[in-house]
Amino acid sequence: MLHTRILLGLVIGAAAGVTVNAFFGGGNPRVEWVVVQFTEPIGELFLRLLLMTVVPLVFSSLVVGIAGVGDIRKLGRIGFKCLVYTVVISAISVMIGIGMANLIRPGKRVDPATAQALVERYGADASRRVEAASQTQAGGSALMQVVRTLVPANPVAAVAGETPNMLHLMFFAVVLAIAITLLPASVTEPLVGIFDSIFQVSAKIIDMVMWVAPFAVACLLFTTTARFGFDLLVALAWFVFTVLGGLALHMFGVYSISVAVLSRISPRDFFRRIRTVMLTAFSTSSSNATLPTALRVSEENLGVPRDINTFVLTVGATANQNGTALYEGVTVLFLAQLAGVNLTLGKQFLVAYLAILGGIGTAGVPSGSIPFIIVVLTTIGVNPSLIALILGVDRILDMCRTTLNVTGDITAATYVARSEGHTLCPVLADDAAKTEHVSL
Repeated sequence: MLHTRILLGLVIGAAAGVTVNAFFGGGNPRVEWVVVQFTEPIGELFLRLLLMTVVPLVFSSLVVGIAGVGDIRKLGRIGFKCLVYTVVISAISVMIGIGMANLIRPGKRVDPATAQALVERYGADASRRVEAASQTQAGGSALMQVVRTLVPANPVAAVAGETPNMLHLMFFAVVLAIAITLLPASVTEPLVGIFDSIFQVSAKIIDMVMWVAPFAVACLLFTTTARFGFDLLVALAWFVFTVLGGLALHMFGVYSISVAVLSRISPRDFFRRIRTVMLTAFSTSSSNATLPTALRVSEENLGVPRDINTFVLTVGATANQNGTALYEGVTVLFLAQLAGVNLTLGKQFLVAYLAILGGIGTAGVPSGSIPFIIVVLTTIGVNPSLIALILGVDRILDMCRTTLNVTGDITAATYVARSEGHTLCPVLADDAAKTEHVSL
């Protein structure tokens, strides 16, 4: 089974990286040579192969999915349900994060000498990120920023760069699909057929890429753990504990209640059916890179119809990032506590509001939340260069929050599908085989 092989690769890569770091240290030239020459390129190749298919897959799946809905009123109903679910669940995640940060107060537990050493170690990288974030938010009114964020002036240019603008791509795909639904089928059928073929080919490419996933996952985990080991985790143990505690509470508490009450699926069965998606999200740290796998698993293992599946999951990969929202809330309070900045209840509500927006607007790529955290720190009067403190552990925590993000997208898809009257959770091949074996 693919999920078993991915899990095995994850364990082997992490164990090997921690062992190497313990014996040789993260800065050892030989360790760094192995990472730079072998494991990092292999992991990067895997990520790029997945991301390579995201643009054609997202665009074609949105167009075909929305065109398949047919009735614009139904599309509006699905979109409204998806929006309400996203905002409510994101608000809950932020409240959990801020509540954990106020309860544990991780910023008051870090040794000042350790904090200073981390700032010196990652200060240069933090300065570059602060400068980039400042340039991103410069210029135009708030309304103008919303317009520029959502509507592309040139949809081709939006996907031409190294990191495509997924919001621009999705907006153009939605407008195109709506136009298709307003025209006669005799006119649009050839175009829809082309996009459906692109979707099928993209899905097949993903199947091919996932065959090497166990090896690539081992390399990705080795690269991270060999460089950092557990030294940074120990130094920032209370911060890491607060984030992981909040993520676990949301994953196994909020999501379990959601799928049981709203989707009417056993939480245990739900998590079992999406384990391949969760492992892929954990190893890649990218909602966008995990999207192809999520689309396939959600349709085949959970029975979410393609028209709902493609719309909710594609939009959710960018807009429904509960783990990111929770992480941003904890991180801002942690750094404010460390800096001795007392945040009033009003400012904490401001942080919560901004974190919810950040969870909706943050890019679905590794470390995509860092620029937004810098902007929030500046807003509440905390030195943004303090972001250097968490850069070392961000990759590991990014893996965990991305898993929560992708799981949240699938819970939203199952909720919308169930509310539209669809039957979920078809019999899996494994379950059928077990049933046949028992009957014999």
